[in-house]
Amino acid sequence: MAHPDDTPGVPARRAALKLLDAVLRQGLPLEAVLDRATAGIDRADDRALARAIASEVLRRLPDLDALIDSATARPLPDDAKARFALRIALIQTLALGTPAHAAISTVLPLVDGGPRKLVHGVFGTLSRRGDTLPDQPTLPDPVAIRWHAAWGDDAIEGAELAIATPPPLDLTIADVAKTADWAEQLGGISLMPGHVRLPGGHVPEMPGFEEGAWWVQDIAASLPARLVGQGSGIALDICAAPGGKTMQLAAAGWQVTALDNSPTRLERLTDNLARTQLAADVVTADALLWKPAELADAVLLDAPCSATGIFRRHPDVLHRVRPSVIADMAELQARLFSRAATWVKPGGTLVYATCSLEPAEGEQQLDHFLKNNTRFTVDPIRPDELPAGLTPHAGGYLRILPGMLADVGGCDGFFMVRLTHNG
Repeated sequence: MAHPDDTPGVPARRAALKLLDAVLRQGLPLEAVLDRATAGIDRADDRALARAIASEVLRRLPDLDALIDSATARPLPDDAKARFALRIALIQTLALGTPAHAAISTVLPLVDGGPRKLVHGVFGTLSRRGDTLPDQPTLPDPVAIRWHAAWGDDAIEGAELAIATPPPLDLTIADVAKTADWAEQLGGISLMPGHVRLPGGHVPEMPGFEEGAWWVQDIAASLPARLVGQGSGIALDICAAPGGKTMQLAAAGWQVTALDNSPTRLERLTDNLARTQLAADVVTADALLWKPAELADAVLLDAPCSATGIFRRHPDVLHRVRPSVIADMAELQARLFSRAATWVKPGGTLVYATCSLEPAEGEQQLDHFLKNNTRFTVDPIRPDELPAGLTPHAGGYLRILPGMLADVGGCDGFFMVRLTHNG
């Protein structure tokens, strides 16, 4: 509900505060609370501003906090409303181009009494000093420590550079033969057949959207379905929503069953199928309880995960995903991986993938699976199945790390492996 004393601009900042509180104090995904936080804001541009402010704060949180701490006699508590208000004011002036007077005047109504004076004073000090944010953002310490131990210096450097710039817009082309035509018409580049990359754009108004010639899908997210390849048999897409991989499989000729336990997300999948005029049987069910009527020639499991690989587009994962979340996800993945294997015909294909940068959700899952499912072996991914710049691991799987494809705009972090059921 809007506050009766809110002046123009304040509701968007108040919504940004709610978003940040939900992510940083409650550990909730930003997208999951977006509608609730912006309820009562009528203007679409104000809702978009609230999201932009919160997202940019999350991209730059360690650097913003370092600035705030440099201008206070003693550090403010991490959850102090004054710190939240200062983060919101500073990100506007230092990253979003908002004039200082507008940034501070729309933030001060969020705090009362002494904290309001503190916010005004600290903001004024930093403004007079002319402090700026570093060109290369700083990862939160827990994330940097975890990823450095797993992947080393280059991945940390790549991740910090990736946060600094908005990711490009990737499209998967329904008819691979028309890739060059769509790249030319949309003014993009193609990194592999069936892919076009653009710097951005308002998707619903772009040529080809309404007729379903393409759909939005990060190039890394498009690779698991590509590993399944062309086919005419039965394919199961497990945890399928919102449907990018389902559409890829259908376009490749498979008879697809798309399974997901979220009715809301499956509505998007159904809408996407209708727009692209592709066919799939859509099933709402829990994959741990559901059982197919017959075994499949191919099973694709893009498993629920921590989603740390998509931090460029969803920086909230850098702050809300803790070791306990990773452990819970890894346990669920192991159960889904083993169950999906029971649905594959002898001689069939099983692809496992996660958009995660955590070894517990990738390499360790594969090791555990192979020890307990001896009828499956890795079908090594070939270099010619990937865009230039991505190389399969010697173990036959693909690990995509921050910094890869950086010269052409980067991509999400992913793990994927293709296995064969040997009977």
